[in-house]
Amino acid sequence: MPGSKHIIPHTVNPDLEQERHGASFRVDEFARWWHGGAAKLRFKRELEQEMFNDMTEHNTLLHYKSHEEISEIALRQSLEVAKKLRAMQQRINPGGNDIWPKLYSAAAVWGAMPGGNPFGVHFVMMVEAIRTQGTDEQWERFGKRAENFEICGTYAQTELGHGSFLRGLETRADYDRATGEFVLNTPKLSAYKWWPGGLGHCSNYCLLVAQLYIDDEPKGLQMFFVQLRDEETHMPLPGIDIGEIGHKRGFYGVSNGFLGLKNVRIPRTNMLMRNAKVQPDGTFVKSPASVLTYFTMVMMRCVVTRDNATLLAMAATIATRYSAVRRQSPINPNEREPQIMDHVTQQLKLFPEIANAIAYQLSANKLWSLYHETYVDIERGDFTRLPELHNLSCVMKALCTADCNVGAERLRLACGGHGYLTSANMHLIVSSAAAACSYEGENTVLLLQVGRFLMKSWRAATEGKPLTPTASYLRGPARGETFGKWTGEWANIVAAIEYAAANKVRLAFESMSQRLAQGQTEAEAANGTGIELTQAAELHGRSFVAATFLAYVTGPTVSERSAALNRVLERLLELYLVHTALRHLSDILQCISLSDAELRSLQTRLESVLKKIRPDAVAIVDGFDFHDRCLSSALGSYDGNVYERLFDLAKQSPLNQEPVPKSFHKVLKPFLKSNL
Repeated sequence: MPGSKHIIPHTVNPDLEQERHGASFRVDEFARWWHGGAAKLRFKRELEQEMFNDMTEHNTLLHYKSHEEISEIALRQSLEVAKKLRAMQQRINPGGNDIWPKLYSAAAVWGAMPGGNPFGVHFVMMVEAIRTQGTDEQWERFGKRAENFEICGTYAQTELGHGSFLRGLETRADYDRATGEFVLNTPKLSAYKWWPGGLGHCSNYCLLVAQLYIDDEPKGLQMFFVQLRDEETHMPLPGIDIGEIGHKRGFYGVSNGFLGLKNVRIPRTNMLMRNAKVQPDGTFVKSPASVLTYFTMVMMRCVVTRDNATLLAMAATIATRYSAVRRQSPINPNEREPQIMDHVTQQLKLFPEIANAIAYQLSANKLWSLYHETYVDIERGDFTRLPELHNLSCVMKALCTADCNVGAERLRLACGGHGYLTSANMHLIVSSAAAACSYEGENTVLLLQVGRFLMKSWRAATEGKPLTPTASYLRGPARGETFGKWTGEWANIVAAIEYAAANKVRLAFESMSQRLAQGQTEAEAANGTGIELTQAAELHGRSFVAATFLAYVTGPTVSERSAALNRVLERLLELYLVHTALRHLSDILQCISLSDAELRSLQTRLESVLKKIRPDAVAIVDGFDFHDRCLSSALGSYDGNVYERLFDLAKQSPLNQEPVPKSFHKVLKPFLKSNL
């Protein structure tokens, strides 16, 4: 039995092949649409070819390694990816602007770093923060070194005792006028930086978020560029207590770390000063907009939204392909066991998650557009869009990660027992989604922030003041306008979700007002109204996603797509809207009247659209165009040879390399002979 026999055939599973043959649309057209055009799709595939052409070992075998081995493998693989990306750029764009750092965390390269990328935070957060928050001189002095990968670092914000409550961070940066330096300290254990990716043993610098004090007077959070380790020896510098926080549920090789500082001195010019400034004499110059300090976090929430839509699409691809291959439980006696995707209950597990992935991807695209527009405005000194971007990024990050976490787990369960194997790779997708619910702002905290924004927006609406575009649906309900008539058309369902959201905002506002009238402080009233605030925020976010999905499917770009692809997208939109309406039916019925027949029609429409999507399900997930290396799943490979892949990987287990494991002679046999 030793070794692997590699019994995987070179043919495609016939059930999967038949699914593709019966699709009503062209998969390549869907893939071009999904990836933003033929050129972008072609580049993605070239990138994947570059990343994966010399990879032979299956990613699931990583789980047989020790924690230390995984850390080293992740380090080696991440550096190999960096080399490949730089070489690829030199070949296709010599002398042009460096684009490879932006690709370093792209979904197309995830499969080349199955243990995670210990330098992802370096490029996505630290480099970008220096670029957007630092001065031109600071970018020249240490930003370019970071971008060129001459040094390696991370973004150190979260602490052992504080995460999403940024105002509670305890790390101090005290300005010393006599020397023109900041003195950095973590005054107690809870102030230790905790969680930054790559901090543990891979970073020699960091961008430190700390409370600025001048003459012991707090000036708010600022960012400081700090050297942690010697560039030659990698030994921690004096006053630096640094290490790795230990094994995690996922991101095994990312080297998340801890950091303590004791009287660590850095030059005044190491505080990022594009916005807030400290003059040599200790004069503090405020930022023109306080939220600019958190602009890097806003950008990261846009990233997280996009990435989690991708994670959900990956899980949906694996579960859908497996559901076309797996046959079980005859629907009619004496008939062949059907593909489990023929069971309507299985369809309800799969297809809404496909629609959710598409809805969130489209919403992430719109969020990114707003981010880039706002960034351009900020460069011109216009900060008016910042509050809307901040709140939209908060609610999108919270909803997308929560739905992806639940959805990916639902899809794992849809794979039955085999979904529990690491060779299915569903566990890593679920773990990644679960982690995203906490980092870059814990979801409940983010929803509460959005709830407070909605309270201000409702007050503005009742007073006839201007509203941000994404809150403009509050204007009519705030003036006492009623919903009108339920028709069940797509635009009508979106309007109903918006009206239900406005009703939730109104109820939360009235509860807050009542608590304030009873003498509670604003903070006490907000805490007491917390449940209603989060409910209002959730529906606010869902109304944005629903409206965005509707606009993408029925808007001006319809003419750019074939009729066949438009039909598929319309069915997915129908499923998303009907499923969302059923999910929030109690919220809708709280303010809109529906007859029994109208309620029954929603259930009928749900079952009908599941049936219509069924013949195209495999082709739709094929259109996501995930490389097998990216999915890294025995259940979700393109060829559908599920059982052969499961068996092949089982044979490669270290415990199967000898017919009798050493543990038998050392442990089991002595016990059996001991006459217990």
